[in-house]
Amino acid sequence: LRARYLRTPAMLSASAAARAALRSTLRGVPRRRAFAASSLDPANGLPEERAQFQQLAQQFADNEMFPFAAEWDAKSHFPVDVLRKAAELGFGGVFADPDHGGSGLCRQDGAVIFEALASGCTSTTAYLTIHNMCVWMIDTFGNDEQRSRLLPGLCSMEQLSSYCLAEPGSGSDAASLKTTAVRDGDDYVLNGSKAFISGGGVSDLYLVMCRTGGDGPKGISCVLVPKDAPGLSFGKNEDKLGWKTQPTSAVIFEDCRVPVANLLGQEGDGFKFAMKGLDGGRISIATCSLGAAARCLDLARAHVSERKQFGQAIGAFQHTQFKLADMATSLVAARLTVRHAAKLLDEKDADATTACAMAKRLATDSGFEICNDALQLFGGYGYLKDYPVERYVRDVRVHQILEGTNEIMRHIIARKMLS
Repeated sequence: LRARYLRTPAMLSASAAARAALRSTLRGVPRRRAFAASSLDPANGLPEERAQFQQLAQQFADNEMFPFAAEWDAKSHFPVDVLRKAAELGFGGVFADPDHGGSGLCRQDGAVIFEALASGCTSTTAYLTIHNMCVWMIDTFGNDEQRSRLLPGLCSMEQLSSYCLAEPGSGSDAASLKTTAVRDGDDYVLNGSKAFISGGGVSDLYLVMCRTGGDGPKGISCVLVPKDAPGLSFGKNEDKLGWKTQPTSAVIFEDCRVPVANLLGQEGDGFKFAMKGLDGGRISIATCSLGAAARCLDLARAHVSERKQFGQAIGAFQHTQFKLADMATSLVAARLTVRHAAKLLDEKDADATTACAMAKRLATDSGFEICNDALQLFGGYGYLKDYPVERYVRDVRVHQILEGTNEIMRHIIARKMLS
């Protein structure tokens, strides 16, 4: 792997020396250009360094993910070995401090990295983004002991993590969650359950939003629960429409005991931490939709150039050309919106939360539409599992639901407009 991707231990370090080494190492390596038109190239307009991150991720997606994604999907296989290979390139702790094994990159870097990876396997990359959200939360809100103890294993992905907010009775109304954590000496005792948890039953660490105080968001805290905590159990692996390459299950707490030292931040900080995590998570899941859409557009373009009906390639028909043009325009518009939101989040702009909601709403709606249009251009073949387009359609559909439904995204945007 090191030979294939020309990795050095400090390749993705935040240090100037490592960045210079990265530029030198990757210079001259041919970069995959999915599109002949430069306006559609995901690396178009990027600074040199960020374009190199994009290249590295795209090579990994093309070689280590895309050729195997159909088999993973068919067998509901969670490719942990591939995730750990990705972590060797710095993708297990993209936003975390290099002192603890992270890559020290910004949200704008992450946006291009995760888009590229998602073009290989959207479902697997989506889990990777959730893991990175958890790593960022620990790095940002954890204390020195928690960071030094947990981050090295998480950044290498020897340890996997899951984000636990949703419950059977609280989805969009997240602040109404019922899972409790009651202090008992030096421990918290948790009772309740979480629903739809990516990595459930497999992850080694669970970031659990639970109620330590009264009703409402100010009564919510975040507790780090290890997989081996007594009283922790898991539901069945859910049989889903898509996202089959990552496990999803309920996480159940029955007098689950964890040390008070596992509290992230202070009591009452949990909902604030969860929402800040979701700002970045919304950008990341938006990039997953972009990666899937870009791959489907690429596949559709190739198909309509080869498929013949009525004596000519179907790409010669004006309707097909107009459809491709609309798909391409939607892709680029969504990509620019996502990258703008990432920039505002990096700058801690006051409008960053609204921008993230806009990016998530637009990119996930547009991404699904582009993938679905690609399936239509494939005709009956698009509906077959022999072709990859249907898998992307299944995988991106849930992006309009999770990390806050797109209806909630509209609520966030309108609330800001009218405030």
